Amino acid sequence: MKCMNTLLTEKQITEVQDILIEELGIKREQLTADAKFIEDLGADSLAIVEITIRLEDEFGIIIPDQEMESVSSVGDLLETLGTRLSRPAPAPAQ
Repeated sequence: MKCMNTLLTEKQITEVQDILIEELGIKREQLTADAKFIEDLGADSLAIVEITIRLEDEFGIIIPDQEMESVSSVGDLLETLGTRLSRPAPAPAQ
């Protein structure tokens, strides 16, 4: 896949692809920027929740539900992750 998002490294994009391939049982060639999770890749709402949890664990971030609701394609997901990963982590509560 061409680098769709300059905020993510090639390694991070590959990690995202690997999670999507494993969770959805699809081929890497299906992961185009405009591939829709539900319509094109056969995901259901449970699969999307599982993907979100795996991504949060893999990258050590929290993706709010309202942000994931606006993600419908692979490109949307990479953009959301890039934005999340480029933000400084919140300071721990004291």
